[in-house]
Amino acid sequence: MPRAGWVKPETDQRLSDHISIGVLTRVFPPELVDRVIEESGRTEKRHRLLPARVVVYYVLGLALFSQSSYEEVMRMLVEGLSWAGDWAHAWNVPTKAALFKARMRLGSTPLEVLFKETATPMATKRTRGAWFKGRRLMAIDGTCLDVADTVANDAAFGRPGSKGPGGVGAFPQIRVVALAECATHAIVDVAIGRYRDSEHRLVGNLVDSMGPDMLVLADRGFFSFSLWTKASASGADLLWRTKSSHSLPLRQRLSDGSFLSVIYPSLKDRRHDTNAVTLRVVEYALGGEGADDTTYRLLTTILDPTVASAAQLAGLYAERWEIESAFDELKTHQRSARVVLRSKMPEGVLQEVYGYFCVHYAIRWLMHSVALGADADPDRISFTRTLRVARRTTASHPGFSPSGT
Repeated sequence: MPRAGWVKPETDQRLSDHISIGVLTRVFPPELVDRVIEESGRTEKRHRLLPARVVVYYVLGLALFSQSSYEEVMRMLVEGLSWAGDWAHAWNVPTKAALFKARMRLGSTPLEVLFKETATPMATKRTRGAWFKGRRLMAIDGTCLDVADTVANDAAFGRPGSKGPGGVGAFPQIRVVALAECATHAIVDVAIGRYRDSEHRLVGNLVDSMGPDMLVLADRGFFSFSLWTKASASGADLLWRTKSSHSLPLRQRLSDGSFLSVIYPSLKDRRHDTNAVTLRVVEYALGGEGADDTTYRLLTTILDPTVASAAQLAGLYAERWEIESAFDELKTHQRSARVVLRSKMPEGVLQEVYGYFCVHYAIRWLMHSVALGADADPDRISFTRTLRVARRTTASHPGFSPSGT
């Protein structure tokens, strides 16, 4: 930190030229942040104590240091100032009110754009467990996050019901549906809505992030004719579980025990056998001691059993749980268990959520880089240990210049 009594010389350098973020600046370099701010229309018309670039990194800092106070997070982010010889003035940490106003000026759009421009699948051909016959294993799923109990957040997002007094949950919640890369746990797209918004409706916003090199896994709550056809039109192959009661006529039994069937957009189409879409059905039960008698039914766009056998697809479906692990990393370890999001206003909530996903992606990027260097499986590297490293480097990393040096 700058020493008390130092005097700041005449210079056109700004706090944003020196603020220290450690590993986050590797994934979100200053020039990218500045471009995102400009594209979002949040560039300042005058110099401020808290310019927009600083506030973006500050929001990322809040997501990295979830249990630290507003002021303490900012203090840790400016530790790098002491490395800059021409900064000779004790820079006072802004008040909580000033930080709040700066976040409101910034809004949520720059953090959303920053996430969407940066978060892409990161697995390479060398990444262990990332691929199945040239297809990148991906998964979709949803979760909910508690937000601060304020009138504004309640009106904007709603809250779950409860059997307790009042019949409502303790906190409002937002619903998030995500698309993640299974091997790296990298969350590459999210759709955010109110608590009452269905995951099925939100997931339609993720289809544009699917592509021909992917095999997308999903649990049974996501299937519908419209969503299946929309997702398959992206070029991605699909492997989704459906309800055991789903009526699927047997059209052709295949050599591996799976069979071809059809789905229809309406009951009228089913009666007249019109507008049918062909898919493949895989049915299996879990064996071994303690296994129940549940029959699992999977639907896939991979129609040829010589490309992927029923046994292979049944084994691959278990990879869907990797996105559950990614949510656990974000909600339990990064955010800390039972910690409610800080923001008291809906715009701040959205800003904070995108900040959390940005930081999770940065940590996973670091883990994947380490795994590639060690020729190891990313799953064998500890998320909590990497998180501690990211926090240490953020609080002690030297400042950077506008050119990124």
